[in-house]
Amino acid sequence: MTTPEKATTLKALHEAPEILRVVNVWDAISTRTVADLPGTRAIGTAGHSIAASHGFADSEIPLDVALSVLTRIVQATDLPVTADLDAGFGDPGESVRRAIGVGVVGANVEDRLVPLTEAVANIETIVQVAEQEGIAFQLNARTDAIVRGGDRPLSESLDDAVERGRAFLDAGASLVFVPGVLDRDSTERLVAGLGERKLSVIGLPGALSAAEYESLGVARISYGPLTQRVALRALRDVAEDLYANGAIPEDTPALN
Repeated sequence: MTTPEKATTLKALHEAPEILRVVNVWDAISTRTVADLPGTRAIGTAGHSIAASHGFADSEIPLDVALSVLTRIVQATDLPVTADLDAGFGDPGESVRRAIGVGVVGANVEDRLVPLTEAVANIETIVQVAEQEGIAFQLNARTDAIVRGGDRPLSESLDDAVERGRAFLDAGASLVFVPGVLDRDSTERLVAGLGERKLSVIGLPGALSAAEYESLGVARISYGPLTQRVALRALRDVAEDLYANGAIPEDTPALN
């Protein structure tokens, strides 16, 4: 598929009745591993995982390094790729333009609770860039209303998420990503405020299952850096076993 075709495909996946399950990756080999699964419809990157794999703290990886990784991820699969672009690397519009240039067709961009007018302006800039590039870029506009809500009551954070999310959708965002452990009541409130098939969530420990979120009208679920943490735990566990008995498990998959 061409880049515009991939963008259109991702758009259709977001709008379908079934929740889009995105298992996040961080390099070419993790991309190929996930892309080879029959249930994979799109690839999503985890910014935290990409940064960690290159020795950077979350959100401190330089854009050029991140783009080099995204290029390899796009080249590793024929599926649509949506990227975690943090808060836009200081210039959300140009960062998205460069991401589109390497074949990325969607992105998460964080608001970090900057003033709403500033956050909306960033959304508008990204949408304008995507129009100029001629693709149906899928902006999964993230609001940190809950994860950066501090000590305020959850009810206030949910109201803030809805207000910001509505403004982002009005500015042209495709979805609104509200990270946090969302229970049924919180999810219902967000879906009621944003609309069905407009909310994107993260599958954290203690959150609802993908099927439960789907039944509530959520469009997409991803898993952020948790997939890398699971992989690293497996590496740690096998290393401990090798130090103990020095034997690779017989059921270890062969190299491709």
